[in-house]
Amino acid sequence: MKDSLYAHLPIGLQNLACTFVGWQLARARFTPYFHRCLEEWEASGAGSVEGLHRIQQRRLERIVDRARRYVPYYRRLDLPPAYVSRDPADAIARTLAQLPVLEKTTYRDHAESFLAEDIPRRRLHRGRTSGTTGSALPLWYTPEALAEEYATVWRLRRSLGVSLSDPHLSFGGKLIVPLRQEAPPFWRTNAHGSQTLFSLYHMSPDRLPAYVDAIHDSSARYVQGYPSSLHLVGRAMLEAGRPLPKGRLKAVFPSSESLLAFHRETIEAAFGAPIGDRYGTSELAVSMTGCAEGHLHVDMEFGIVEVEVVQETDTTVAGPLLVTGLGNDATPFLRYRIGDTGTRLKGPCPCGRPGDVFLDVDGRVEDVVLTPEGNAVGRLDHIFKDQLDVAEAQILQDSAEAIRVLVVRRPSYGEASERGLVKEIRSRLGSRIEIAIEPVDEIPREPNGKFRAVKSSAGRQTA
Repeated sequence: MKDSLYAHLPIGLQNLACTFVGWQLARARFTPYFHRCLEEWEASGAGSVEGLHRIQQRRLERIVDRARRYVPYYRRLDLPPAYVSRDPADAIARTLAQLPVLEKTTYRDHAESFLAEDIPRRRLHRGRTSGTTGSALPLWYTPEALAEEYATVWRLRRSLGVSLSDPHLSFGGKLIVPLRQEAPPFWRTNAHGSQTLFSLYHMSPDRLPAYVDAIHDSSARYVQGYPSSLHLVGRAMLEAGRPLPKGRLKAVFPSSESLLAFHRETIEAAFGAPIGDRYGTSELAVSMTGCAEGHLHVDMEFGIVEVEVVQETDTTVAGPLLVTGLGNDATPFLRYRIGDTGTRLKGPCPCGRPGDVFLDVDGRVEDVVLTPEGNAVGRLDHIFKDQLDVAEAQILQDSAEAIRVLVVRRPSYGEASERGLVKEIRSRLGSRIEIAIEPVDEIPREPNGKFRAVKSSAGRQTA
């Protein structure tokens, strides 16, 4: 109902609504605890590996103790206490070795049993995973956990000269411009946060020049958003011969999708600024932030990352990632198989930052869907975020006129579920595209064992 009301408001009132939501989010994110964490972690991030291991050891002991006492799932497992050692790295390794690996299916099937009993529900924020594999998981966060994640984000941003008060541009998945709108502005403003929010659902070739004009007219100091969308508008800037002059922006921060090589090349050339890459997940169990060498550094105060080694060289190890979050008291994730793989350096990073560092993390690599109107729409896993009757789903497209949606149904799936799914798809792709829902027993995986939420030969990303 709120979304429907918003869509019928005049643009001025939509801007006021965006500003109000921006104010609410800022209150929740930028708390005194956030500022304290940011200050402390900027100091520890510039310290020693031993210092980071001591922080990890202390936080791991605490989260394991909490899991043993207050989390029904782990209490039933009768977890041993954390291993005690004067060597923090040894204590961490031995403690983790005592813990079972947590699979996503286990959490999905018993999510409520991972919720700590000592925290009142009224204190918790509700969330869901993004549904990349078409199956969203329910999540709960403490305010402190959210503040800690934002401390990792802003440690990266401040290292590139960005401040909280800087005006900025955002290219995210929210439906902030009604689909029926056919003329600019295809963006709205959050005055409280000095933020201009661009629609991802109006980026057809004939409309992109308006985006380019708005970017040049803005006083933004940084840009954030989905790499596929930043690449699309960046390519339009370059084709029009209108890249931003170098130095006008301090940085570009991609999020939520894998940053591909051609994304990086186009975005940096178009926006004239370095990219501050980051890897994180909805479970708030891991965060990695980029450096000048193009590597990803584990934010070790926030979480621990293990590699189940399937490949090893003299300098690297590679394999599936197991992540242990250190800050979310509501739902501890211990040795959680996140579903991504990575390649970790055995030695220190040439950039000089201490701690664990990865050459890459293989996360989502998705196509975009091309609509009959000519819009290229990426990051469509949001469609499945609240579809609890859908176990898994995948969008397939061979032409701009139609899509097929493969759906693995839960027992609760019915006609109402399908109507809701189609409605959600149309809210992002419009009324003209044909939609065929096809029930299947399973979604075929890619050779690496994963599958993409979107596979489109019509809208496949190309450089």
